[in-house]
Amino acid sequence: MQFTNHEEHIIGTVRKAMPAVVSIMVGKDYEEILRERPYELMGPQGDHGGLPVPEEELPHTPGGKIRIGGGSGFIVDPSGLVLTNKHVVHDHTAEYLVTTSSEDTYPARVLARDPLNDVAVLQIDAGKNELFAIALGNSDAVQLGQSVIAVGTALGEFQNTVSSGIVSGLSRFITAMTDAEGHSERLRGLIQTDAAINPGNSGGPLVNLNGEAIGINSAVVFGAQNIGFAIPINKAHRDLEELKQYGRIRRPFLGIRYILLNPMLKKRFRLPVEQGAFVLREGVPGRPAVMPDSAAAHAGIQETDIIVELDNTAITEKMGIEDVLEKVAIGATVPMKIIRAGQEQTLAIVAEERTI
Repeated sequence: MQFTNHEEHIIGTVRKAMPAVVSIMVGKDYEEILRERPYELMGPQGDHGGLPVPEEELPHTPGGKIRIGGGSGFIVDPSGLVLTNKHVVHDHTAEYLVTTSSEDTYPARVLARDPLNDVAVLQIDAGKNELFAIALGNSDAVQLGQSVIAVGTALGEFQNTVSSGIVSGLSRFITAMTDAEGHSERLRGLIQTDAAINPGNSGGPLVNLNGEAIGINSAVVFGAQNIGFAIPINKAHRDLEELKQYGRIRRPFLGIRYILLNPMLKKRFRLPVEQGAFVLREGVPGRPAVMPDSAAAHAGIQETDIIVELDNTAITEKMGIEDVLEKVAIGATVPMKIIRAGQEQTLAIVAEERTI
């Protein structure tokens, strides 16, 4: 069979990237699942009379635990560092196993979860076995219309699944389901692609034709066709550098609760502006608008303040506070323009490390 130059390029790219792509399996003890979330084990009426499904009838991990989920990831360092989505490894008490493209399976430890982005870093120990790492590209250089390839374990079953397409959108801002179980994330600055991304692909790489990872497949919009989203790889690259230098992912944290304004909310709350972050407590005891001893409290932020600018950047629905903070160094003092009781004023706030 003869291939066109484009087909040969695609095949070569897949061969280059595939050895670094892994499948992630999530397991938990049967009794622990019964205690934490018993309804997940209930059989349909008439199957087991509404009782929990017997342990022996459930899928198991190689270690004997109940398999409760899975996803994809990719090796970014031969020492065993693996990138994936935070929502794939969100359970702090679960067991995680990583299976490579060569069918070797290793226990995985979660090193860090990014507090702002849907990114997590795992560590596996392959002993003397060689691990293949994928090169990281520059997501800031991604162009609309360029060819990309998504690799991962589609639907949690079909390992080494490949789909191709183009970059169909940039800098997308969505709140989307990140898997079939209903988990949702507020995702910002995303790469949109028409390469098929299915549940289970989450955490796998979005690859350019140089075989470099330019994104982490993250979200599926259910009900839509040919629309998937990936976290730009530069966000994860920063996480890796923070982890290597400080042993943790550091992020600035203001310590406020707020809603981003729009014309409808301006009218509802009778506010003077239709853009900004309206500092507001949640309707639950113990969840104040401004957290005690936080950077916001130290700067004098009060409930019902409207933050219209942070670090000389306007706050909008598409440019939220977290988006601005991603570019602010820990410990830096930045200006914050607010509206309080109809009057505009500027405060100075220190970008303190997230500790709350």
